[in-house]
Amino acid sequence: MPFDTLHAPPPLAVTATAVDAPPIPACRAWAARYLVRPEAPVIDLTQGVPDTPPDPGLLRRLGEAGADPALAGYGPLEGEAALREAFAAETRRLYGGDVAAADVTITAGANLGFTLAMAAIAAPGDAVLLPAPWFFNHPMALALRGVGSQPLPCDAGNGLLPDPHRAAALIGARTRAIVLVTPNNPTGAIIPPALVARFAELCRDRGLWLVLDETYRDFLPAGAGAPHGLFAEPGWRDRVVQLYSFSKAYGIPGHRAGAVVAGPVLRAELIKAVDNIQICAPRPPQAALAWAVPALRGWRDGNAAAMARRGAAFSAALRQAPAWRIEALGAYFAWVRIPEAMRSAAQAAEALAAMQGVVTLPGTAFGPGGERHLRMAFAGVGEAAIAALPARLRAMTEDGR
Repeated sequence: MPFDTLHAPPPLAVTATAVDAPPIPACRAWAARYLVRPEAPVIDLTQGVPDTPPDPGLLRRLGEAGADPALAGYGPLEGEAALREAFAAETRRLYGGDVAAADVTITAGANLGFTLAMAAIAAPGDAVLLPAPWFFNHPMALALRGVGSQPLPCDAGNGLLPDPHRAAALIGARTRAIVLVTPNNPTGAIIPPALVARFAELCRDRGLWLVLDETYRDFLPAGAGAPHGLFAEPGWRDRVVQLYSFSKAYGIPGHRAGAVVAGPVLRAELIKAVDNIQICAPRPPQAALAWAVPALRGWRDGNAAAMARRGAAFSAALRQAPAWRIEALGAYFAWVRIPEAMRSAAQAAEALAAMQGVVTLPGTAFGPGGERHLRMAFAGVGEAAIAALPARLRAMTEDGR
């Protein structure tokens, strides 16, 4: 029977069709209209990826592990023992406390770690409290499972930090967790340890999980001390989940490696999702990272210092275009308020890309609170691009767009 072209395709899941498309490809497409000139190349500030290559020793071990037939088969659901041990030891060194290898599950990146953790925490119809502006992949992952995202507005007047009193008022009967991202993506704001502790207390009192996405923890300011003290508190395993990414600190986002730290109650359910969705994280990077975690501490510190200098250079550059105001900056990101004359963040981002070759993400990609902002990720651009940025921003302002 010939194919009937008069009939529409079968319907798709509303949990998928209601989710917006990933914003980075769409924003990069705007730059296709930019007339590239040798003296004015595209400046891509869309994605938080480092521009430094991995350590040569790590690259060598990645190659050796990739050629090892013993690592071509399935590995343990929870991850390779050597990496779990190394990561647990590093966590104790940084935070104190008693995190053990048994508390660590290795995942194919922090994004998948979030999805796996939420599969254990929230069922369809439940909700998770997300400080807004939020990392857009978090509400996407929740929506694809039929879980709601409750926005917790974070105001510039409060340093774009979440307020536990405001959070307490938003908790409903179906709320299952509060997610904090620190240093934050998209704003770069860093949540102080005392504020993290107040959220942990709120979650304990209200019977919620506290999920800490610490993907960018390796880029905290030098001398900042422990990001928080929760792992030294009794009972943390019954209420705290930490997400981590090896991608940023080790410069290997394409190798997909992350970690979830959680106690036995959550891990018993998490491992079911691991077996169904992941089976095991890629094994060669796990083998290489087991060496890198202790061996590359100095290398990581050097990269963090270089990124701090880049952030300072970016901040100084934007002071030369004062109509574009940084409201928060940290790790890889700056949260920039657009000039008042511009109609919206989406209009500003499109015009910047098409007319000036400066590709950013509109704040609206990060949920409520981003209508007048752009996220600019400076991690992947060098000094020449940062130096060229003020003139292009001023040109947009002078053009009145």
